[in-house]
Amino acid sequence: MFHTIPDLLTPEEVNHLLEFSKTHLFSDGKGSNEEFELKNNLQANPQDPAAQQASAIVQNALFRNEWVRDIVIPKSLASPMVTKYTPGMEYGEHVDTHVVTGSIPVRVDISCTVFLNDPKTYDGGELIVRLADKTITIKEKAGTAFLYPSANQYHRVAPVTRGERIVAITFMQSHIRDQSKRAILYELQGFLNDYGESLTSEAQMQLEYVRTNLLRMWYED
Repeated sequence: MFHTIPDLLTPEEVNHLLEFSKTHLFSDGKGSNEEFELKNNLQANPQDPAAQQASAIVQNALFRNEWVRDIVIPKSLASPMVTKYTPGMEYGEHVDTHVVTGSIPVRVDISCTVFLNDPKTYDGGELIVRLADKTITIKEKAGTAFLYPSANQYHRVAPVTRGERIVAITFMQSHIRDQSKRAILYELQGFLNDYGESLTSEAQMQLEYVRTNLLRMWYED
């Protein structure tokens, strides 16, 4: 399941996070995993109060989003972190860890990248996801979120060659553990969103019956 959420963040939220990125003292991204040589970026200090405020802005935006609530059905969310890539920095191809540790461990069902600066201000830095014999390339406008199942999809961040790539990243655990089941719910909800108004009230009710009972069968506390 791959999904882009345009305007997840308001312009005011984007501006706040960009101001934070200008004043915050970022540290080597390897600090969270010193043995992971593929990681070459900078990350915010999660203990800093300003970084915690920045994290809360992204977290609140995700939880208020209707698509995230209805399709991801999040059980828990790792604290979002603002990261920065300057020229020469990249993130080699990898799959994400199965669990993000913390006060509440988060199983990584879905990863999320929230783009924070104008893509015209930097070259390179694309998120590249490998799908069998092809790839998809993602580089979105500021405030846009991209969600994808990174635990079983190889992905990387291309080298930045000009400017800075500034994004927030996080990981979500869904109440629907199985990816194929989430995909079915995704298609059902998408059909209702796109064509629901053209259906009779009886047909809408039948589809809602199916979706509700699938949720009931698959939902995990």
